[in-house]
Amino acid sequence: MFSFLKSDPTKKLSKEYDHLLEQAMQAQRNGNIMLYSELTAQAEAVRLQLEELEESVKQ
Repeated sequence: MFSFLKSDPTKKLSKEYDHLLEQAMQAQRNGNIMLYSELTAQAEAVRLQLEELEESVKQ
């Protein structure tokens, strides 16, 4: 009935993914390659969750 009030989980994950990539880019620019690789790995994990969620919605 009130489905328009529910938050969209794909939107939240997409926003988190973009934020992690932005942080990773800043870390790389500052020369902190260890932090860059950690943030990139976290972003990749979020991207995989996002793809799984989108596939489950399509089915």
